[in-house]
Amino acid sequence: MSSETNELFLPPPYCKKLNPEDNVFREDISMPKIEVSDPGKILQLCEILTDRTTKKLEVKINRYLKSESESTSVFLINLLNVSEEAVVQVVDEKILESSIRTSLSEDTISNIVEYKDNSLKCAENLDPKIQKLINDIVGNDAGELMIVPILANERRANVPKKKIITPVYLICFAHSSKDNSYITRLVHETFKYCLTLLLNTRECEEERRLKQQCQTLLTVARKLFSHLGDLSDLLKEIMSEARRLTNAERCSLFLLDPDHMHLVAKVFDGVSPAEKRAEVRIAKDQGIAGHVAASGQILNIKNAYKHPLFYKGVDEATGFKTRNILCFPIRDEDTIVGVAQLCNKIDGHFDYFDEQVANAFSIYCGISIMHSLVYKKIQDAQARSQLSNELMIYHMQVMDQDVADVATCSSLHDFSNFESFSFIPRKVFPKEIPCCILKMFENLDFVNHFRIRKEALIRFILFVKKGYRALPYHNWLHAFSVAHFAYLCIRNFQLVEMGYLTKLEALSYIVSCLCHDVDHRGTTNSFQQQSNSVLASLYSSEGSVMERHHLSQTICILNTEGCNFLESLNRDDYIKCLDLIKNMILATDLATHYRIHSRQLAMAQEGYNKTNPEHRYYLCSLLMTCADLSDQTKDWPETKKVAQLIYTEFFMQGDLEKKMGKQPEHMMDREKASIPDHQLEFLNECCICIFRILATMFPVAKVLVDSIKKNIIAWESSKTIFEKLCVEGRTSYEVLTSDELEQQVQATLSCITGL
Repeated sequence: MSSETNELFLPPPYCKKLNPEDNVFREDISMPKIEVSDPGKILQLCEILTDRTTKKLEVKINRYLKSESESTSVFLINLLNVSEEAVVQVVDEKILESSIRTSLSEDTISNIVEYKDNSLKCAENLDPKIQKLINDIVGNDAGELMIVPILANERRANVPKKKIITPVYLICFAHSSKDNSYITRLVHETFKYCLTLLLNTRECEEERRLKQQCQTLLTVARKLFSHLGDLSDLLKEIMSEARRLTNAERCSLFLLDPDHMHLVAKVFDGVSPAEKRAEVRIAKDQGIAGHVAASGQILNIKNAYKHPLFYKGVDEATGFKTRNILCFPIRDEDTIVGVAQLCNKIDGHFDYFDEQVANAFSIYCGISIMHSLVYKKIQDAQARSQLSNELMIYHMQVMDQDVADVATCSSLHDFSNFESFSFIPRKVFPKEIPCCILKMFENLDFVNHFRIRKEALIRFILFVKKGYRALPYHNWLHAFSVAHFAYLCIRNFQLVEMGYLTKLEALSYIVSCLCHDVDHRGTTNSFQQQSNSVLASLYSSEGSVMERHHLSQTICILNTEGCNFLESLNRDDYIKCLDLIKNMILATDLATHYRIHSRQLAMAQEGYNKTNPEHRYYLCSLLMTCADLSDQTKDWPETKKVAQLIYTEFFMQGDLEKKMGKQPEHMMDREKASIPDHQLEFLNECCICIFRILATMFPVAKVLVDSIKKNIIAWESSKTIFEKLCVEGRTSYEVLTSDELEQQVQATLSCITGL
């Protein structure tokens, strides 16, 4: 039998027969061999494949294959390697309203490649997910299906000059009258001419999809500028759009806190932390978000529970099931400022194009956040300017003669018991206080050791003095009392000599105590926030409103001409000193103390580690809190006088709150306050606990605990006279200032042995 008789279809007369020896084509290009197809029909098919969408192209290819194979139904399964999906978008000549999709696995791809020339074997080894996809289309007749895989050379961007064989389509025939061999040859011959067009069109569609997403991002960017005035609203808007663009169920955004090296959730699962009770914080180098922040690389996790960085405790606590995660960094011009995390892409995995959108979106995030922060800085600068103007108007400048008077003062200012915890700083005359502070600096060897110019130090002290307002309690005398207690701690506990503090830390301690309440307004942090004050607008997002204002005014004074007594420090020590002053002043917020109290207690019980930075921070915070509350360690008469000053301020705030239409707390309400009860609660639940930690670390401080115990007894004994006189019609404050109270308590204390 001649070779021609083996041809199933004879070539038409217009087709020229080529001999192998004809050198028409290059050696590396082989001529396609047509065995079962009509070349004329293939040419006609190629002629009409002019559509710009794969769906319309598939309609025409399906029609051709269905006719040539005599099948009841034909459809193509798109194998998208980039997104790792199998997709059916056309069945026969019907374009589906919603494409049917399922995820691909590595085993699916390897099986298709392995059985590329055996369609029956390929069908038997298909992934169950693809089999389910086929069943959804053809129903129970899937067993009558013939499936032919189409493979192509894929060039990978990360593997230059190397082609990888990968499946791109599965061609499915239902109830064909032709045998498997014929169907296989028909498909291969058809796609020799159509595949390149299909793949190019598919790639163009994905490019158009990405372009459309980018256009959407530009629209989003325009919307974001309307939220620049409020960072929280801006971030919520960003995450809402990110979730919509990637079709994710949840989204979170963390901004990097450079001070504490943590990622702080600004929008967590689409909800601002302001709307939640607990702050969500993640260590900078831990977990998925921490890894992305450290590496700067996008992380696309297909199976969250199998990833080593995933922490499932949040899922267990909330009941939410995390399937997949797309986490990407957010940068400003120079560094990473945060991390965005998207969870659970609806109906699939986050794919390559989601990553591309995330990268582009990250740029818009960075730009909008940067502009929002700049806008906030402008607002802050305006608020600071207003505050500075208030401060300058309220206070006069320090005169050169005032500086000279302190510098040339010949008095020794030699007070009895000045080096003892029993000394009462409030008994020092105000005009002597600057000289006493200078004396403390000299006694601690700060002036010589740090080569401090006395004139600059004196000018700084006098400016700080003028920075305190004429309030009943939070005034210059209070600042001196706190600084004097710090001086006693450094001397009596030998903090520098024993290595508990460095010389620089001790200097920062004294300065922080001196400045910790500068320009205090006589009201609490909560009052500032409730009244929407300028201070609240400036600092409420950071917390510790008043403490941050005290710090800001301290730096302002330090930067005033002639006041920078730290100018002799080298650059590193100068920066470290400012950081220490910042941490110590912020530590005077009792809310900060309560957050770290348990760790301070553990430090005292386990033993202070001088090489542990956390221990040094906890100790400095403890010393600041003790200094701030040191009035409670003095004798009863002094403690009672201090209580009068404190409640005078409290009731002034309470009166302001009533004028604002708000109900003050009982301790702020002159008509409802029960002073002995409030004092006992404060001493028992706060003061004595703090000073016991101090005494655990420094046994010399036991005298301070004993003093507080005496004052507790005194306040307990005062309750009787308070009850008696209040029944007679006096207010709690009037009883506090009465002679009867003083006599009653002193009589009680005299009757107790050893007191």
